[in-house]
Amino acid sequence: MTRILVTGADGQIGRAVTDHLVRSGFGVTALSLEFAGPTSADRVEIGDARSPEVVSRAAEGADAIVHLAAIPHPSLGTPREVFTSNITSTFTVLAEAGERGIHRVVLASSINAFGVPMNPHNVMPAYFPIDEDIPTDIADAYSLSKLADENSARMAHRGWGTTVVSLRFPFVGSPDSLLARKRRSDADPASNAREGWSYLDLRDAARVVHAALKASVEGAVVVGVSAEDPLVGRSTADLLSEFAPGIPVRRRIGPRESLIDTTRARTLLGFTPRYSIHRPDHDNDTTVQAVDRGALSA
Repeated sequence: MTRILVTGADGQIGRAVTDHLVRSGFGVTALSLEFAGPTSADRVEIGDARSPEVVSRAAEGADAIVHLAAIPHPSLGTPREVFTSNITSTFTVLAEAGERGIHRVVLASSINAFGVPMNPHNVMPAYFPIDEDIPTDIADAYSLSKLADENSARMAHRGWGTTVVSLRFPFVGSPDSLLARKRRSDADPASNAREGWSYLDLRDAARVVHAALKASVEGAVVVGVSAEDPLVGRSTADLLSEFAPGIPVRRRIGPRESLIDTTRARTLLGFTPRYSIHRPDHDNDTTVQAVDRGALSA
């Protein structure tokens, strides 16, 4: 049985990923600082992903690692705490994978890795749709930590030959939390303009992690992900015209198309989002559907 180590396994995405992988037939080792409730993982490790000893113990027998452990917002610690905690846990996981010969790591990066969404200054993306090569403008420790994580992934591939897929997640939530965020965004669309009104259903977050585990890719790859439409219930053209005037639009955008370029997700990982907050059946599927495990690529 293929075994996956999931760090940050008690977090929102961590629990969804764990459940999805278990339903898909994987053995899962769940690592977290603590567990607020039962987990579906068949093996549980409690400890800090910054600790080489903890990660070494948790990685025993693992064929791949999904690294989700992080301080997820700059408000949850001092800048030094946020930055050092995030980069230390990521480097520790990558080093353990490299030394053990674990050839696939899926890393939770963020749309904030290019710096603009959380930037305290009045800045906008250099262009739309936002892709993985967009220029950075970073002024907070969390965004810096995510960009540093992606660079650590490049080092891990060069140094150990590890393939690392860094997923740039936008706002991720359950149907209920997405609906609440949609209501706030509908009332104040400008508040989400710098992230292109992007979002991702929690079930799709689990699906894209699975896709990244089994995709036939090599190297250190950064992949932007998003739902197929903007969170705000208006046309994409209207949103750009009113809230991002003068920002270059580099290709034709459909009437309700996402402003995150997900070409890499589609072509490299074979992933397309299944869920939209705007479809009436959005929350009908309350379980994460099992899919074929496929083979884990080196």
